[in-house]
Amino acid sequence: MTSEARNISHTVSEFILLGFPCRWEIQIFLFSIFFVTYILTLLGNMAVVCAVRWDRQLHTPMYILLANFSFLEICYVKSDVPNMLANFLSQTKTISFARCLLQLYFFFSLGTTECLFLSIMAYDRFLAICRPLHYPAVMTTKFCSSLVIFCWVYGFLWFLIPVILVTQLPFCGPNVIDDFLCDLSPLLALASACIPVPGTVLICGTMSSLLIFATFFYIIGSYTLVLRAVMQVPSVAGQKKAFSTCSSHLAVVFLFYGSVMMTYVSPGAGQAEGMQKFTTLFYSVLTPFFNPMIYSLRNKEMKDALKKVLGGS
Repeated sequence: MTSEARNISHTVSEFILLGFPCRWEIQIFLFSIFFVTYILTLLGNMAVVCAVRWDRQLHTPMYILLANFSFLEICYVKSDVPNMLANFLSQTKTISFARCLLQLYFFFSLGTTECLFLSIMAYDRFLAICRPLHYPAVMTTKFCSSLVIFCWVYGFLWFLIPVILVTQLPFCGPNVIDDFLCDLSPLLALASACIPVPGTVLICGTMSSLLIFATFFYIIGSYTLVLRAVMQVPSVAGQKKAFSTCSSHLAVVFLFYGSVMMTYVSPGAGQAEGMQKFTTLFYSVLTPFFNPMIYSLRNKEMKDALKKVLGGS
């Protein structure tokens, strides 16, 4: 970084998150909608965690991974939704420089962890269906725990370099972010308004693309092999159960990756005005909301466990 860049770096002490600009009455309406969605997301994912924790029949690798995934979704929505809700009621809509970068780090680290968990869950289904005889010996509780730890640790390490690079960028004046959170692309755009930052844009884009495409193609490849194996299962009941499990996993994968790819494959390149916040909203708020329903509606064991948790018969 040049001495000129260092001199103008960090002159911005806070950012303004525009969120969803509209009349006050509509802001209150949106606050109510997203507040209810947030509470239902927390309750739905907590119910999945509790169901796996309390039902000994669900103490298997697939459900242990699912419980961790649901806990991850709780953390994920907590990284952005509370601040978004506060912004609906705020007149200034400001966030400090430090809080903005902290939100950026946690939001992207949790997103990275989600990509890794979806990959590990695909690997688990591949082993269970394509290598059923080897599954008990390979996917032990100890190995499953190691995979969970790997996802959490590596998820929080992967995006450390891009965030450190962003902290070194100059923010010399423009401080308005047309989004409801401190996202990577708007921050790079603000820094680019001061001096060109092609190196940082390239590194961030490369790391995002590498993570997204590597995990996505691994997941698609795994489920392609799984579906091929399922078609060869002689039992119709066995086919139905395997299809049910895999279809719920794939639904979550396509919901998450579809919107993520639209947003982060080329950060800083820009999208249609106002579009990025809606794609971000979809995978960061709505996908965690739908996930418990997707996993439970197509899974009899999970439905029975949730009935016990919720006090049903």
